[in-house]
Amino acid sequence: MKALRFNGDVLVTGANSMEYLKKIKYNKAFIVTGGQSMFKSGVINKVKEYLGNDEERIFVYSGIGKNPTTEEVKKGIESIKKFEPDLVVAVGGGSPIDAAKIIALIYEYPELNVETLTKSILPEKRYKTKFVAIPSTSGTASEVTNVSVLTYEDINLKLGIKSPSLRPDIAILDGNIPMTLPYNIAAETGMDALTHAIEAYINKTSDDFTEVLAKGAIEGLIEWLPISCNNKDIESRQKVHNYQSMAGMAFSNSGLGMVHGISHAFGGKYNLAHGLTNAIILPYAMKYNSRDKEVFKKFEKLSTAVGFNIIEKVESLNKELGIAGCIKDAGISEEDFNRDYDLLVENSMCGSTVANPIKIDIEVMKKLVKTVYNGTEIDY
Repeated sequence: MKALRFNGDVLVTGANSMEYLKKIKYNKAFIVTGGQSMFKSGVINKVKEYLGNDEERIFVYSGIGKNPTTEEVKKGIESIKKFEPDLVVAVGGGSPIDAAKIIALIYEYPELNVETLTKSILPEKRYKTKFVAIPSTSGTASEVTNVSVLTYEDINLKLGIKSPSLRPDIAILDGNIPMTLPYNIAAETGMDALTHAIEAYINKTSDDFTEVLAKGAIEGLIEWLPISCNNKDIESRQKVHNYQSMAGMAFSNSGLGMVHGISHAFGGKYNLAHGLTNAIILPYAMKYNSRDKEVFKKFEKLSTAVGFNIIEKVESLNKELGIAGCIKDAGISEEDFNRDYDLLVENSMCGSTVANPIKIDIEVMKKLVKTVYNGTEIDY
């Protein structure tokens, strides 16, 4: 028996779908967002407008970075406790949505501690707030998942926190919002989504439902991501927005793999963008995992579907989108890498690496970490 859940109560999609906010009844709304992009683009003002523009009933907590930290979340918890809302609206990339998940959870369950969330048994539901997620980037699919990723600065590591109570109640996929994404962010977040879809598709716990969602997302992203980056038109941006959410629905049920384990190690240490590190690591992990017979067969199916060898296609897509070929080319110096190597290896063994189709031991990980940093061939 397997219990599957693909999103919260409602998923609203399409251009101008943010107007759905007008239908939500609330007493006080707590909006969580990142830096300035959602203000400059006018999205925050739109959210306020659709919620009624009542300043006494709306509070905006901003400043969540690209890799949300425990300190940013703690400050948000302090603010939400003072404001006492019954509606939480997360607007922006995966980072503010992930942060808002934890802020809303601990607001309702103050006995929980941010530092010990990864080791705690978390509540199954929230009752105090309605939670709306409005993504501005097309990658993390945090709007439909039961996962939040936080950076624990004391250990230089990004850790995933899982619970059904973290899944937003309402997801709004408004294609107008990612229209403002610059080329590199659209490319990196899109490759993040492709990583989610591929790792979900080859995961050993994948099932009929997640396989179809993941495979559909892979085919859709390979076709529409380059168009979205280059043309920046509403059709392609909405398509990528939808496909990335499908990838999230798949991986939140099936799990991921070592791309995310290694990515979180590098991202947590060097504050690299998550989509960028995933994109860099993905083809190396695909090559290594293809030695598994089941994975190899699935890659053959994907190759037939897209008309190219799927691993070569991912590599060429990275090049086409201007993604660095290795972590070194992303700006991490050899001095820093050599100094931090043992920590990176240790941290890469954590998180989603344990769910990789091929079990990875420490000796193999030592080689993999060097491979993705230097961009060398996998010959082991």
